[in-house]
Amino acid sequence: MTNRHDNWRRLLQVIDWAGMTVNYFAGYIGLQRAENLYHIKKGNYGISADLADRIVHHFPAIDRTWLISGVGSMLLTDNGADKSLPYFRRDITEVIPQISELEPDSRFTLPYNAECDFVARSSDEAMNETLAAATDLFLREVDAREMVQGNEYVLAYDDRVVWRKVRLVANDAQRWRLVATNREEFPDIFVDKSSVARAWRVVVRMAILES
Repeated sequence: MTNRHDNWRRLLQVIDWAGMTVNYFAGYIGLQRAENLYHIKKGNYGISADLADRIVHHFPAIDRTWLISGVGSMLLTDNGADKSLPYFRRDITEVIPQISELEPDSRFTLPYNAECDFVARSSDEAMNETLAAATDLFLREVDAREMVQGNEYVLAYDDRVVWRKVRLVANDAQRWRLVATNREEFPDIFVDKSSVARAWRVVVRMAILES
């Protein structure tokens, strides 16, 4: 028999894969309260058929059988496993403005479905790790109106392309605060939400130690 707490581990694996918080995930799949999910964390309930159906409806790559029972793998093999992504070795500031016209430099094959659109490189010192020459960003386009604070995004706005972590602005629901990893040298950027033309969530980042 599956341990009751295995249900929470599987559910949390899906939530982490989706790049959401527990509360945001609950609302996203149509639950009125995240408390229903926390009951699973406490071991009070398992993952019901209704909850599994809600999750699979919004995330069709998830294997429903695995979600309920733990048997098999999280992702369906026919929904993008071993997915080959367009790979641009050029900087995102060059790639994003021409993304619909550019030919990729190569393809990047993932051993799992990361729900990404393409991979591009960034040498932005504000966000790169100290020892990294650059970072490969695995990006998925999202509706700019549905961005989640705390996640990293590549934003196209005002003829600029910026990679930052997104935060809310206190007492101003119409603006975002864009935060760098290296905040000592790169101050926060404040931008009107309406000025964001397109947005890509950074699903995975991979440090490149050699340029």
